[in-house]
Amino acid sequence: MTQLPGLLDTEAIRKDFPILDRVLHDGKKLVYLDNAATSQTPRQVLDVLGEYYEQHNANVHRGVHVLAEEATALYEGARDKVAEFINAPSRDEVIFTKNASESLNLVANMLGWADEPYRVDADTEIVITEMEHHSNIVPWQLLAQRTGAKLKWFGLTDDGRLDLSDIDEVITEKTKIVSFVLVSNILGTFNPVEAIVRRAQEVGALVCVDASQAAPHMPLDVQALQADFVAFTGHKMCGPTGIGVLWGRQELLEDLPPFLGGGEMIETVSMHSSTYAPAPHKFEAGTPPIAQAVGLGAAIDYLNSIGMDKILAHEHALTEYAVKRLGEVPDLRIIGPTTAEDRGAAISFTLGDIHPHDVGQVLDELGIAVRVGHHCARPVCLRYGIPATTRASFYLYSTPAEIDALVDGLEHVRNFFG
Repeated sequence: MTQLPGLLDTEAIRKDFPILDRVLHDGKKLVYLDNAATSQTPRQVLDVLGEYYEQHNANVHRGVHVLAEEATALYEGARDKVAEFINAPSRDEVIFTKNASESLNLVANMLGWADEPYRVDADTEIVITEMEHHSNIVPWQLLAQRTGAKLKWFGLTDDGRLDLSDIDEVITEKTKIVSFVLVSNILGTFNPVEAIVRRAQEVGALVCVDASQAAPHMPLDVQALQADFVAFTGHKMCGPTGIGVLWGRQELLEDLPPFLGGGEMIETVSMHSSTYAPAPHKFEAGTPPIAQAVGLGAAIDYLNSIGMDKILAHEHALTEYAVKRLGEVPDLRIIGPTTAEDRGAAISFTLGDIHPHDVGQVLDELGIAVRVGHHCARPVCLRYGIPATTRASFYLYSTPAEIDALVDGLEHVRNFFG
């Protein structure tokens, strides 16, 4: 068995994830390398979810009976865990959504409806990047279409990094919001937060960071980022689906208008007008994802028990090994940074002229789960002149043996297609 410095005790960790013991068609054991899309869920989180539905299930905040009070305590306790996990100055800055996409849409809509000085209109500009997930492109396109604002973006270098050579021309005095991904889901690139934030602050623009591929894999400190908004999602970090987070600076959340209206987000309602509850409830209309939030809290407990620094070191060692092993595969081209430095544990590649969907299908027959397609980042594929990529992505339970299985599987793919 390959031993690498910095690896976690994956043999012990994998016992927490029942699905990793699955045997698929023809007796092939599951090799799960699609963690950038969705991570697997440990028993510790499954147990908390089961206990919630079995013992505490009720709506939150409004009830005075025992179950309602228990559900409220668990739900708000999850908010406390998230706030501590990301080093938020206040728990009231943590808004629960159903995913990162909703979090980013929330920000875009708030700015479209806001008063000055935050309002996005025809005299202003929105800045994103060419490597964004569609969830951080489409909401801003919609906002630009509605308001007449100009949408601008940073391009990509040939090695999969942001081209900031024209940063002063892209981010200008007209820029109202700069929204970018912390770690690319397709390229794996770590982006230079400090340079972008510094320029945005020089012109008075707000900064929104998509941390969906960062929060599961490394320590995330929203204060150190110096951003105004940070979004991420639970199902990529050992939690359930249907739960996301938007963190925003307190003063902004107080000033900006709500995105959705309904129960819980109000203070008073008459037939003529309404007033709104303080943040975070101002942005959580209706029955929230209660069980999902409780599950996210349990996932954070699990990740903390292992240590985010250790998870980052584990993934760095795996990525370094994977880049080396994939480099041994003939005709394989990594799309993005080709070293393990300054990149995350998601590696996209092409394999000669074999279409990625064919690569993925043959690997699936071997029990190896990877992702194929645009990865909701089609502009990246257009930039590099490729129809799609195959993506292998690792997490805290991934092993060098699984990378070896991937490399062997790719050799099988090459032989299959001659």
